[in-house]
Amino acid sequence: MMNDVITIRPATEHEMPTVLAFIRDLAVYEKLEHEVVATEEGLHKALFGPRPYAEVVFACVAGKPMGFALFFHNFSTFLGKPGIYLEDLFVRPEARGRGIGKQLLTWLANTTLERGCGRLEWAVLDWNEPAIGFYRSLGAVLKDEWQTFRLTGTALTALARESDPGEK
Repeated sequence: MMNDVITIRPATEHEMPTVLAFIRDLAVYEKLEHEVVATEEGLHKALFGPRPYAEVVFACVAGKPMGFALFFHNFSTFLGKPGIYLEDLFVRPEARGRGIGKQLLTWLANTTLERGCGRLEWAVLDWNEPAIGFYRSLGAVLKDEWQTFRLTGTALTALARESDPGEK
């Protein structure tokens, strides 16, 4: 596998088991497997339904997916342009150190430019030093002055219920 060519290609509709397997493997690596509630059916609807919300590409070696990236568009009001947000990037442990992660990010950088986007961004867990070092080596800048907030579950539902139905 060391000298095999790495190809990047979009996931297809019938590959939801592979997409979900990558998501679960990433969650195990991040020590967050207890948070994965995604299903193949839900992923299929989100990725290939009437309004696709995200895209997935695979990095393949000898035709076999060895890495994946899941991404979607966001928007920068300051730039007045769309951007791409990389939600997940994962390379199988047995394939690491072969440039697969860099090829996925290179593909994403090219896609970002081809689509007229102003930025490519992502988040990384603060303990993931190998990834942080890798991203810095590519010229990525850590935006440590920003903190992420998230509403889910009962907090999200409670806030949604506070809205006046006439405001929507």
